[in-house]
Amino acid sequence: MSTQSTAAALAGIRVLDLSRVLAGPWSTQVLADLGADVVKVEAPGRGDDTRAWGPPFLKGPDGADEIGTSAYYLAANRNKRSIAVDFAHPEGAALLRELAAEADIVVENFKVGGLAKYGLDWPSLRAVKPSLVYCSITGFGQTGPYAARGGYDFVAQGMGGFMAVTGEEGGQPLRAGVAMADLSTGLYATISILAALRHAERTGEGQQIDISLLDTQIACLANQAMNWLVGGVNPGRMGNRHPTVVPYTVFKVADGEIIIAIGNDGQFRAFCRAMGVAGLGDDPRFVTAAQRLRNRDAIEAEVQRLVADCQGLPLIDRLVAAGVPCGPVNSIADVFADPFVTARQTVHQFERHDGARIPSVAYPGKLSATPATMRTPPPRVGEDAESVLGDWLDRADAGQLRATGAIG
Repeated sequence: MSTQSTAAALAGIRVLDLSRVLAGPWSTQVLADLGADVVKVEAPGRGDDTRAWGPPFLKGPDGADEIGTSAYYLAANRNKRSIAVDFAHPEGAALLRELAAEADIVVENFKVGGLAKYGLDWPSLRAVKPSLVYCSITGFGQTGPYAARGGYDFVAQGMGGFMAVTGEEGGQPLRAGVAMADLSTGLYATISILAALRHAERTGEGQQIDISLLDTQIACLANQAMNWLVGGVNPGRMGNRHPTVVPYTVFKVADGEIIIAIGNDGQFRAFCRAMGVAGLGDDPRFVTAAQRLRNRDAIEAEVQRLVADCQGLPLIDRLVAAGVPCGPVNSIADVFADPFVTARQTVHQFERHDGARIPSVAYPGKLSATPATMRTPPPRVGEDAESVLGDWLDRADAGQLRATGAIG
């Protein structure tokens, strides 16, 4: 049975998901959340590589680890159906071509040219489905000097300049604590897919989307890239400091650390009043953003002195009431204990047919007319072959295909 929601924005859209690991599955999960019918194609037996990336693994109904269902895999694969197909088997490849001909969107993250031998590359599928939106996610793009290389988030963060500006001043380069190149590429892929889908609906013309981790990581340098392009400034690592906004960092308080992020002159004066030092807001060294940047060390030292003996949460309450942006530095455990999570319904609990409970972090956009939905938990490998073949192809020969080894 299809996992589509008829009230959803992407109801009626079919996605054949040939991607693995994170960037592709992150994109297709967004499409699935918005109502598309996403069929995840996996390798028979092992499935998506991330299924084995544990512990932690999902606890089954008996409380034991469900090996092959890692937390990592669960993060990016809800609302999908799984079919396990052997690409190298002639009947398996033929089956995928049939499914692709029924799809509106294909998403893949194979090495450049890797799908041509199966007839699943863009030129082959465009010939049978001219309106197809075909999204190719790679490390370095379909063209250029690195096109033949395999791509990984860590490498893209390093090559894309992100690690040059992340970490403590004078310290070693650091990657982000989550795979930001993969995740941002997944989101840019989704945006591009939806734009291409709109074009296909208007004109009947499909297209290939060529999106890479490195292109995306460079795009996400944002103001840091422009500091170089406009001003010739080659930014370095600054810890928690902002390159141009001051005071905007982590400060120690009596019971830990808090973030104070003052973005303009009015907020700075509000901070000074809230701390009982209104005159500091008129100090010529600090009165404007440019002056505070020039005198960064002095103003940060003054703010640190003012907050050092304060308890964190009462200070945050005081500053928030004064209109000063600030907040705690939460652990992951703190995040999910915050009342915000309950109020915003951030966590959804699936209950699988065998009684296993599977938590998931919900799609964050709150659409008033066509909200994202949480319909089905991430599937087991190949569990939906019968429903997919029936819904998409009106075929009832999954058993025969299993017998030949074409599907698992």
